[in-house]
Amino acid sequence: MERLQKVIANAGICSRRKAEELIKTGHVTVNGELVTQMGVTVKGTDSVIVDGVKLKNTNKEYILLNKPRAVITSTKDPEGRKTVMDYIDTDKRLYPVGRLDYDTTGLVLLTNDGELMNLLTHPKNEVDKVYIAKVEGIATKEEIRALEKGIVVDKVHYGKAKVHMKKVDKKHNTCILELTIHEGKNHEIKNMLEGIRHPVIRLHRERIAFLDCTGLNSGDYRELSIHEVKKLYSYANKK
Repeated sequence: MERLQKVIANAGICSRRKAEELIKTGHVTVNGELVTQMGVTVKGTDSVIVDGVKLKNTNKEYILLNKPRAVITSTKDPEGRKTVMDYIDTDKRLYPVGRLDYDTTGLVLLTNDGELMNLLTHPKNEVDKVYIAKVEGIATKEEIRALEKGIVVDKVHYGKAKVHMKKVDKKHNTCILELTIHEGKNHEIKNMLEGIRHPVIRLHRERIAFLDCTGLNSGDYRELSIHEVKKLYSYANKK
């Protein structure tokens, strides 16, 4: 069950505040009955009509989480470790869009929209996934070019990556690289960097498509707006 104004806003009709105004001024019916009071909740099978337009029944939810370190990107863990679901308050069954390793931080999307999940994770759609990696040693131009051409590690082929050197620390013999990939293979970034002999010290996912964690502390999350959801569909379909 969700509040009526939230359902109207999530359908892309208007903002939540405007939805409250529409309810108060008699523009909304639920199952054929006029609703003018706040606090009404509806379920996905209810018929909601706003100014003669019937909303599509939907229970879809879209969450952007800034995942902390030492958290499993899964709905549950048999070993009892914390999962991304421990940070989210929802009554819906959501699933992570791809995965981050236990010790990797950063952006995780969760949803029950299977169509969008497939669009974002299928390599053919070439959705940007941007990572910031602190690694041992200082990568050479030749090693960076190897990542940009695609690399084979332990008989597994990893596709082309965009690579940008962000920082060099000669004193501690480390560097920070920004890598943009389109695949989602298991341990992909770590394996690629192991392949050029620069093991990862820390790894953070900075961005998926146009979404980032701006304004979210580690462990915080927010819902995507209907505009962001539509933009994600458009972004993936244009690739």
